[in-house]
Amino acid sequence: MDIDNLLQPLAPPPPRTVPARPRQPWHWQLGQLLSAYLPVVLMALLALGTWWLVQNTPRTDAPGPAAALRHDPDYTMQGFTMQRFGADGRLRVQVQGAQMRHYPDTDTLEIDGVTIRALSPSGAVTHASAQRALSNGDASEVQLFGGARLVRDGSGAAAQIEFDSEFLHAFLATERVRSNLPVVLRQGTSEVRVGAIDYDNLSGTAKFGAPVRARFAVPAR
Repeated sequence: MDIDNLLQPLAPPPPRTVPARPRQPWHWQLGQLLSAYLPVVLMALLALGTWWLVQNTPRTDAPGPAAALRHDPDYTMQGFTMQRFGADGRLRVQVQGAQMRHYPDTDTLEIDGVTIRALSPSGAVTHASAQRALSNGDASEVQLFGGARLVRDGSGAAAQIEFDSEFLHAFLATERVRSNLPVVLRQGTSEVRVGAIDYDNLSGTAKFGAPVRARFAVPAR
């Protein structure tokens, strides 16, 4: 046996050859890439959809536009009597009519066949009537249409005053009467016919519109 041959280094084994993988088609490679990143893409889409919903969902706490009120009555009354009292508990105005309609958009009352009895703070009584009336909520301002008549009772030395017209605008709280139509004004046996009127009982003044015709009774000597 040759000892020298045994002491010689062993030769390295021949390199192992790995067979080359076959090249996959491009669509297969694209599918592999999409499957690898699919969870990330889905999470991004979910986050984007959540953000869109938050931005486009109407907020319940935000005040919306107020709905416009229609000029329609919200309630009606037949053959009614309505009374208003002052802070002192005394009757201020009583309204009667064949039918009443309340309009919430203007807070007004439309009354057919109306009669009104109003008392001033001094105790003077005013009566009004017409075929139709348009009043504010507390009946302190009334427009009378058709056969309008307003009578203020006399007190002391002041005689009764009567107003007749097809239209009278009565401010019962301030004791004022206006009209842009012809009015017949009577007090005692005197009569004044005017084309328009602005009468203020508290100041004791009156403005007449033309034409003006007056007939005054001459007191007996």
